[in-house]
Amino acid sequence: MEQDFCRMTDKAREPTEEEIVSFIGEQAKEAWLEIRQFLEERYDLVPETIFYGTKYGWTIRYRKSGKTLCSLFPEKGGFTVLIVLGKKESEKALSIRDELSSKIHKLLGNTEQLHDGRWLWIRLLTTSDTDDVKKLLQIKRKPKKT
Repeated sequence: MEQDFCRMTDKAREPTEEEIVSFIGEQAKEAWLEIRQFLEERYDLVPETIFYGTKYGWTIRYRKSGKTLCSLFPEKGGFTVLIVLGKKESEKALSIRDELSSKIHKLLGNTEQLHDGRWLWIRLLTTSDTDDVKKLLQIKRKPKKT
């Protein structure tokens, strides 16, 4: 279940990339830039900055043809990546659980498969889980570019 984190919730002002990077802080900056670069190099998606509501604040969403690959929620000291896996994608992710960190392994096991998917809220504070996030993204959608 999603916890309350300090997010960018000023609906009146869309944050710039510089403001987002400053907000998430130096420790999480490398992970943010690594995930953004991975998405932009491997997927033909234009990121959208959208306001997700007062609880979630601003997010960077990657989607194409109405299908969202993931959403990145900037937070004070880190950020959360939301990946929603469908039934087949969840089965594939569960089949590679042993290749994932214990944190992501546990998250997969503890997240219920709902009718609209398995909602994985992955909080990144450092680059320690970026490889797992990349693996899950590649299960969700095959990369166009390598």
